[in-house]
Amino acid sequence: MSLTCIIVEDELMSRKSLQRFCEQHQSMELLATFDNAQKALDFLSEQSVDLIWLDVEMPDLTGFDLLEKLSSTPYVILTTSKTEYAYDAFQYQVTDYVKKPVTLPRFNLAVEKVIDLAARAKATASTGPERQEIYIKTDGRYIRLPFEVISYIENTGDYVKIFTATQTHIIYATMKYLEEKLGSQFMRVHRSYIVHLDKIVDIEENTLVVANKVIPISRANKAELMNRLNLL
Repeated sequence: MSLTCIIVEDELMSRKSLQRFCEQHQSMELLATFDNAQKALDFLSEQSVDLIWLDVEMPDLTGFDLLEKLSSTPYVILTTSKTEYAYDAFQYQVTDYVKKPVTLPRFNLAVEKVIDLAARAKATASTGPERQEIYIKTDGRYIRLPFEVISYIENTGDYVKIFTATQTHIIYATMKYLEEKLGSQFMRVHRSYIVHLDKIVDIEENTLVVANKVIPISRANKAELMNRLNLL
C-alpha cells in the first residue's frame, strides 16, 4: 500500500531527516515539505493527502492550529521534542505521537500503524452496501443501534457518548474510528461532535441544535456542512 504524505516541520534538520526516511520507505510517496503551517494549508486546499507528518511548535500557526483549520483530516503523525502535548494530541485524534529526534525504527513503527488503519478502513469500505447500524458493547452484551435513532455523538476524552432520543451510551472509542463506521448521513462538525444531519433542528452562525443540544460548528467544517445540506 502506498500512502501520499507531506511533512510540516520548521526545523531544517528534523525536516531533512523525515524527508530522507520517507524517500527510503517503499510505502511513502512524499508530495511536498513545508517549513510552516500556512504553506501547508495552502497546499492542502488544492491537494489531498493520506498522511501528514506534523510538528507541533511552529511560528504563527502551530500544528494544532493547522488541524483546526482543515476541512477534513487525513492520518496525522505528530512530531515534537516535548511530551506535554499528548493530551491535546488525543483530543485531535491523531494517529501517532512521536518524540524528536525521530529514529528510523520509530518512524517505521508509526508508518506501519497508519498502513494497518488504512487497510482496515479500505476493507470495511469494500465489504458491500453501506450498513445502517452499529453494535455497541454494554454490560457484556452487544446492543444494536440503527443509525436513524442516533442524534449526535460527543467526545469526552477517553470515551465518547452516543445520544439517542431516549438513551445515552458511553463507549471507549475515538471519534476518527466512529467516523469510519458511521454512514454518510453523519458528519463531524467539531472535533468533539458528530451529528446526524437529518436530526439538525436549526443552524446559526457557529452553532447548530440537535435534540435541544446546542453544538458548536468549527470554522474548518462550516463550509462542508452547508454544502451537504439541502439549502434553498
